[in-house]
Amino acid sequence: MSTIEAKPCLHHSVADWQNNNRQLSATAEHERDVSHVIRQEGRGLRNETTIKTWWDESDTCRRLGERLWDVSRCKDSLESSAVEVDTEMEALTLAKEELEQALGATAVPLQVTQECLTLRQGRRGLELVGDPVEEELKQEVRLIERVQQELQQHVGRTFEQLWYGHVLQEARHQLTMDLQNKMDALDVDRICLSLTVKSAQISLKTNPLRIPPGTVTPQEWAQFSQYNVTVAQEAVLLSQQMRENASLTRSKLQNELEKQRRATEFALRKRTHTEEQSRQELEWQLKITEDEISEMEADIRGLDQDLRVKTASLKLAHTRLENRTCRPGMDLCRDQVQLGLVREVQQLEASIKALDQKLGEAQHSLQKMCLHHARMTQDLNRKQEALSLEQRSLNTRHRLTDATCAAVGGDKPAVAGVVPLANSSGRSRLRTLA
Repeated sequence: MSTIEAKPCLHHSVADWQNNNRQLSATAEHERDVSHVIRQEGRGLRNETTIKTWWDESDTCRRLGERLWDVSRCKDSLESSAVEVDTEMEALTLAKEELEQALGATAVPLQVTQECLTLRQGRRGLELVGDPVEEELKQEVRLIERVQQELQQHVGRTFEQLWYGHVLQEARHQLTMDLQNKMDALDVDRICLSLTVKSAQISLKTNPLRIPPGTVTPQEWAQFSQYNVTVAQEAVLLSQQMRENASLTRSKLQNELEKQRRATEFALRKRTHTEEQSRQELEWQLKITEDEISEMEADIRGLDQDLRVKTASLKLAHTRLENRTCRPGMDLCRDQVQLGLVREVQQLEASIKALDQKLGEAQHSLQKMCLHHARMTQDLNRKQEALSLEQRSLNTRHRLTDATCAAVGGDKPAVAGVVPLANSSGRSRLRTLA
């Protein structure tokens, strides 16, 4: 009998083999845990840096928006002062219109205001509210009636002209230069605000943190414009002191009418905006309610389908239990199959009961949503009608743009020797001396 020679090799024990397997598994689990932690930290870092970058860009945009608002307000103040200077220069060379013409011109604002009050009475349901717009309209009616009485008391007047053109022209020149700088600054900041990370104009710059020569502080900037406004106002006041009491009364009435008109239109626009937001909110609620109704109907169909499936499974379990009662003799034992079928039946009956209860809740919720959807639809129709009336009121008040000025003297012809002043966007109508 021959002997089979075995190739010499190192044999490990079964314990070593098992330890090696456990070590490989443990190492794999540890490496996966470390990888998971690193991935989570990486995701957290990405989210943190993304949020920080987004917040910084948003904060910069907010600051740019606030700066645009500040410059715009300053520009508006300068424009207002420039308009006052122009108005005073025109007033020094033009005759004052008859107060009877102003008295007749108050009929249109009064008619428009009363028409707006009548229009807004057409709102229905809860939309018919006594809001600030109604109070402002009534206040405007009372103001116009008072203006008519005061105009009747100031029918006659005298006008004395005095030329302070050199003072007004110098103030106007300073305002014009300052306004042009404000317009250019607004254009620069608007361009900066419009830039995004996808804009083609962006690039890395050399030493962007440098302070350009001639940079001033915000306080100096505000003081410079305020000084120009103050000088212009003093020049206007010096000329206005030469006017008769009738002209001052007319200007006062004009300011009161314009202030009230703007207050009324502001309240009307604000109310319109509020109603528009309410309508949009209701439309959004309708949309998501309709989506929820659709999803609920789909879930109800799913619950009903699951009930049928569970019922079929219950029938199967019942049939198996019933069939197994026919086993003969000692084979009719309560084995694991029997116990499993009993547990299956109990589980299926509990599942069917829970599904049936949830189906009833879903159907009840669907019915309530449908009823509320109908109520929201009705309210939306009323809101749309009210919003339409507010828009008609706003359109009606467009007739006051020229009528208010005419009520206290009408438009005046422009002074000779002036040319338009506009920034690069061409939106300004301010005039400067040619």
